[in-house]
This record gives sequence, C-alpha cells and structure tokens, in this order.
Amino acid sequence: MTQNPRTVAGFTLIELILVIVITAALAVFALPKVVDTTLWRLRTFGDELQSRHQAMLRVALQQRRPIVATITGSGVSWAYGGGAVIDTLPCPATESPCIAEGGSRTVTFNSANSGTTATSTGSALTVTVAYGSYSQAHRIESDTGLIYPTP
Repeated sequence: MTQNPRTVAGFTLIELILVIVITAALAVFALPKVVDTTLWRLRTFGDELQSRHQAMLRVALQQRRPIVATITGSGVSWAYGGGAVIDTLPCPATESPCIAEGGSRTVTFNSANSGTTATSTGSALTVTVAYGSYSQAHRIESDTGLIYPTP
C-alpha cells in the first residue's frame, strides 16, 4: 500500500518559523513585564551598599584619614573629610528613592583619626532599602562602623 504524499502529517517550514518568531516576540516584550526584577535590583543595591561601606571603612583605617558616608533617599556617597568625593552608589533608576529613611545622615569612619566611627545621630543607624513591597534593613554600628542586614 502506498501513501499519497499529501496525507503525510507534519509542520511546514513556514509554520515552524512563525512559531519561533511569535515565541521570540513574547520573550522580548512580555516576559520582562511578567517577571518583576525590582526585587533583584534592590537586593543587589543592598549587597553593593554593604560591600562598598566595608571597603570605605578599610580605606579610612589604611590611609589614616576620615571618610564621610552621606546617606540620602536617592543613594549613598563617600568623601574624604576635606570634601573630595571618592565613590557614589545611586539607587537603581527605576526604584528611586530606594532608602526609606528621609533626610540626610552621615557616618564618619576614622573620626578625628581615632579609628572609631561616628554617626550623625550618635547611635547606630538603620538604613532601610525599600521600594514597593520589598524592604531590607541594614544596621550601621556607631562605634565600629560595621554594617550588616537585620532580620
């Protein structure tokens, strides 16, 4: 028994290409809307805040000069006591402001070349990275300058 070539089941090349094009279009345009990346950007910001904060603490002690961290709602900047900016860490562009506490607060590493840390409040500072439903608090100790996430 021979089969008629027109009865063979399968997909044509045109149909396969159309499926690939539609899948690619959905992946490019729809997937970013469905998968919320806000959480990841804010978590990355918090991790970067911790690592840069610790790095500036080490630099202040190694260079034996004070470094001032200025924390605002839109990010953090580090500068030498004389005012020359060393580094900045702005909030992610789509999640700004990302620090919940209002106003400007400072942390001075190696305050008065004593090796200690001084905060503008005189006590431990809480820096809460928050936007939308995401929130993670970080505590900066007033005497040592160490930073760590709070549960």
